[in-house]
Amino acid sequence: MAKYRRLLAVALFLGGLLAVFELTGLRDRFSLETLREAIQSHPVGGLLIFTLAFALGNLIQIPGWLFLAAAVLALGRTGGGLAVYVAASISCAISFLAIRFVGGDALRQLDNRVAARVLARLDSHPIESILLARVLFQTLPALNFALAMSGVRFRAYLFGTLLGLPLPIALYCLFFDTLAKALHLG
Repeated sequence: MAKYRRLLAVALFLGGLLAVFELTGLRDRFSLETLREAIQSHPVGGLLIFTLAFALGNLIQIPGWLFLAAAVLALGRTGGGLAVYVAASISCAISFLAIRFVGGDALRQLDNRVAARVLARLDSHPIESILLARVLFQTLPALNFALAMSGVRFRAYLFGTLLGLPLPIALYCLFFDTLAKALHLG
């Protein structure tokens, strides 16, 4: 049971955070229009609020596409893409540090052959593995949490994240910009 203590701590931390946001109604404030207004109403402060919201949203399972769409609608394809890249990178770093603090390297404690193979691959090629995971899964909270508890070094995590996020963000920016123009939202 001791090897599951850290995993339980992470589950309780995330569940408690989600409960606070649900019970206070703050989770409902994470909407496309609210995020868009925050960015547009205060150029600098709005981007800081947006980045903080992205980081908190990542911890409480708000999909990253919502933030991306809001930024593209507020700032256009290029400006929105840059804002999302910075906010997503900071969000991923905050998620990593928070979950690492609570969960340590809990996945290393599991006695599982599949987990051992995945961790061995991550150990042998950390930056490349994280880069590929980011291209495929972007800022998926479960990915952030798993990588945080994998024991991978923060430096490798950060480099893999910074290198892996641009391509999917650029593709999503093109998609949301095209969609916004087609729906006359931009």
